[in-house]
Amino acid sequence: MSASDRQGGRRLRLGFVGWGAIATRVAQLLAERQAPVDIIAIAVRDADRARPDLPTGARLISEPGELAGLGLDMVIEAAGRPSVPVWGEAALRHARRFAVSSTSAFCDEALLARLVEVARENGSQIVIPPGALGGMDALTAASAVRIDEVVHFIVKPPRAWKGTAAETLLDLDALAEPKTFFAGTAREAADAFPQNANVAVISALAGIGLDSTRVELVADPAASRNSHRLSASGAFGRMEMLFENEPLKTNPKSSELTALNLVRLVENQVAPLAH
Repeated sequence: MSASDRQGGRRLRLGFVGWGAIATRVAQLLAERQAPVDIIAIAVRDADRARPDLPTGARLISEPGELAGLGLDMVIEAAGRPSVPVWGEAALRHARRFAVSSTSAFCDEALLARLVEVARENGSQIVIPPGALGGMDALTAASAVRIDEVVHFIVKPPRAWKGTAAETLLDLDALAEPKTFFAGTAREAADAFPQNANVAVISALAGIGLDSTRVELVADPAASRNSHRLSASGAFGRMEMLFENEPLKTNPKSSELTALNLVRLVENQVAPLAH
């Protein structure tokens, strides 16, 4: 069943910050599914550069103030950590929801507190999508009583770690077996590996926080997918979650599920039955 078969009576007015691998994949999927969505604006650093893949009717902008007056329902950030402080306040002032993909930005507690205050003042909302994960609703529910421990293992093939600090810690081209090259907190992981361990902030904010959630990063030459294994225990009981995600074809550091979760988030804003 396509999204258009489930839509309500209105169309969602959507903006993107960034037009890279994630944003273009989300737009492609929304179009294929005939979702009741109009992409109104796309924020980029170089708005003068020609982009033949832009959705029909989408306007390129380069300054946060240009979000004013567009009547946006949601702005999705998919441009990397530095874009969150630049665009966050304007998005929360001029749209009802601001969905943050680069959650490593929230390692900066002052930034998070400032954006929460802006959202409160404007009656808007910061949304943290599940990214490459699922089951974050269960982890958040468990935190209503007590969670004693959360451990998040991130396993990716060596090519996914290229271009990151992992290259200074091990020879990615010479690996013959899985190698754990980082163990620490979610805050430390996301700060050191914002492109690959960004997702650790999602599990941390859903559960026991950035400084209590433990993270291990692994390069595995036998892996073909980006894998996440989470274990949590506490007063609620125990949970184990495993995700083995296909990487985005245009960016092996990210997972296809990251784009799919954003599609679900968008469609749920207008669906008569949200799930």
